[in-house]
Amino acid sequence: MSETGTEAATTEEEQEERHGTGHEEEMPRVVVTRRQAIAACLFVLAAVGFLYFVLPKLAGVGETLRRLEGGDVWWIAAGIVLELASFAGYVVLFRAVFVASETRSSGVSGGVAVVSGSSDGAGASASFAGSSAAPAPSGAHSRIGWRESYQITMAGLAATRLFATAGAGGIALTAWALRRSGMEPRLVACRMVAFVVLLYAVYAGSVLIDGLGLGTGLFPGGGSFALTILPAIAAAALIAAVGAMALLPGDFERRLGRWASHSGRLAHWIARAATVPALAASGVRTAIELIRSRDPGLLGAIAWWGFDISVLWAMFHAFGAGGSPPPFTVIWMAYFLGMLGNLLPLPGGLGGVEGGMIGALVAFGVSFDLAVLAVLSYRGISFWLPTIPGAVAYFQLRRTVARWRAEQQGAGASVAAEPARAGSGIEAAGVQAL
Repeated sequence: MSETGTEAATTEEEQEERHGTGHEEEMPRVVVTRRQAIAACLFVLAAVGFLYFVLPKLAGVGETLRRLEGGDVWWIAAGIVLELASFAGYVVLFRAVFVASETRSSGVSGGVAVVSGSSDGAGASASFAGSSAAPAPSGAHSRIGWRESYQITMAGLAATRLFATAGAGGIALTAWALRRSGMEPRLVACRMVAFVVLLYAVYAGSVLIDGLGLGTGLFPGGGSFALTILPAIAAAALIAAVGAMALLPGDFERRLGRWASHSGRLAHWIARAATVPALAASGVRTAIELIRSRDPGLLGAIAWWGFDISVLWAMFHAFGAGGSPPPFTVIWMAYFLGMLGNLLPLPGGLGGVEGGMIGALVAFGVSFDLAVLAVLSYRGISFWLPTIPGAVAYFQLRRTVARWRAEQQGAGASVAAEPARAGSGIEAAGVQAL
């Protein structure tokens, strides 16, 4: 099949999906085997048993946990407000990336413009084409308002916290909802990468700046080489690696596809594997173009992390009993080091994040008792606050998607009926002329 034929076939498939006449995509579900269910139950029972029977018997820890009841109510309330502001920033960032205005989405931020393929389909690609990016469908813009944005983001956050998939559950749910709204799958994939890049660019940049500041003495708080300079080096390497992806040619996948069409099976698999770096490069370029657009909604990434860190800072005030909390720069670094616990195969990093934050704070010289109180109270707010609203948003999202599906099916029926009406009109005109 020629490239033109592949593009035509791809366009036809996208039209079918957009109007609801193609394959109905099911809502992502988590497949739980019996072994996984038993393991999850054992984990919960072990965690509860440790919390209520083992931890209180450790020297001094029992008295520390009882102090959770004596925290400053006003500071705790401030922490809840700050966490709500963090969620609001997440929603704003989501809209800045996925719900672009018609003008911007028809310009530089679409991120997916070139669709190409080889004769065997291995080279089908979606590459960023600079300012000639493809516009997002107008239906997606009209369907995703603030209410729908809230439902998608909160349901995704709940999925991220409840399932031990390192955030993959929330990403899958978000991508599914966006595709059902009418957005092309290639555009969804590209912008999902851009969304993650923008979000974690703040993470890596914060570790780099704070690590260098603490390690060189520019920021108060001190800290060893392993806690300051080493994370900063790792963050700099990550930023450089992700930035280098933008240098990958936009037609990289298409070139490999053409080469694979005239080579053996190994070349075919290499070309198929090239879809991953090609998609990553497209997403990185899209993120760069979004930053160049200076959309204020991108500040939502800073708000997401900044307000969440401020919750931990507020908990130090809530349980500090009038004492001086550690410098904010120490809280800042300990927070991001502890967040690496999300990479562990635990629901929402539960246990790993707390241990990482407490260990980092103690290594910076913070009192163990105060670190335990501040971190556990922070996690009580940040982990559980979005869980119930997120579960409600999940069911609301199901109804919203059902409404979108009905609208797409109605639009598809109208499009299918239009040629029949036009044909009847032409036939009637011909009879009248005779």
